[in-house]
Amino acid sequence: MTQVKDKTDQQLNRALAELMGWTDFKEDAHGGTWATAPDYRWTNKRPDYCSDPAASLEVQAKAIEVDASNFINRLAWIVRDRISGDMEWTNNDIVVLLNASPRERAEAAYITLQGAQK
Repeated sequence: MTQVKDKTDQQLNRALAELMGWTDFKEDAHGGTWATAPDYRWTNKRPDYCSDPAASLEVQAKAIEVDASNFINRLAWIVRDRISGDMEWTNNDIVVLLNASPRERAEAAYITLQGAQK
């Protein structure tokens, strides 16, 4: 499974933005030679999938559209320490999934969307 825990919010946001089709990079004033690291090349318009609940729901919707079952399984894996782990979902398990943090939704969406590109 794709690892995302080692990615910073900024790195995960950038990767998700690219998977969502964002191509809005800052213009380079030096004839195409970048002096800044790739993560700082984005304009401020890029969504913050890891912190903004609305943005995380946007990327979640895309992941569900691409592969709903995979997204739910990835999200369940990410929040596994807060769910029962039984073969049947309990109401509490569903509540945990519905209350996943923006970062958790972003991680599950990244794994789902990244896998769909292979």
